[in-house]
Amino acid sequence: MNKKVIFLTLITLLSFGFFIQFKKQKYDDKRFVTYIVNSKKQNIQFYWKNEKGENFKNAENLKFWLKKQKIELLFATNGGMYKKDNSPQGLYIEDKIRKNEIDKASGNGNFYLKPNGIFYITTSKTPNISLTSDFIDNGKIKYATQSGPMLVINGKIHIAFKENSTNLNIRNGVGILPNNKIVFAISKKEINFYEFAQYFKNLGCKNALYLDGFVSRTYLPEKKWTQTDGDFGVIIGVTK
Repeated sequence: MNKKVIFLTLITLLSFGFFIQFKKQKYDDKRFVTYIVNSKKQNIQFYWKNEKGENFKNAENLKFWLKKQKIELLFATNGGMYKKDNSPQGLYIEDKIRKNEIDKASGNGNFYLKPNGIFYITTSKTPNISLTSDFIDNGKIKYATQSGPMLVINGKIHIAFKENSTNLNIRNGVGILPNNKIVFAISKKEINFYEFAQYFKNLGCKNALYLDGFVSRTYLPEKKWTQTDGDFGVIIGVTK
């Protein structure tokens, strides 16, 4: 092997190593707890009430309920905003049943910071995030939750977000990665909307949706992050 070939081989290996490290660093941002889900292979469901009509409210209650069925909860996070009675704010579809209607009204607060959006999973286990205005219920939606605002829209950060904003809060959200896997993230400390949206954009998400703020919790024992308290509406869970 001549020196030129050796040199090119070394450059290729170093470049590949840099790419792998860069990719790893993107997901290992210490500001966030991140969980990636392959909805084609993993069991992801949306939960609101048990068979008695009682709200689950938090990961602890959901985990206990699932354990009685010999099902293990691997991940859980609150799945969107909710009203005082813990009912979902906006569209909610669970196991193909529409349990709350879509909200296209205008108003105050993060939910109404247009455009807002809908995170949904089809009956063929394909995940998607769409603008509320673009959403079509074609009868093949297994799960859906509406929230707002959108964080990333067609690869661009929501125009209302300011880079140096002092509006800081704990935030959790969801995005769709280029490989069509789902990425959930929650900030460990207070962060502004721009920085949060930028994280999803840097991961390559074409679209990402804000789920909620300071009330947010995530249960992810594999990363030693086990927030089981809370008083929510919808909970998104992954089980085995």
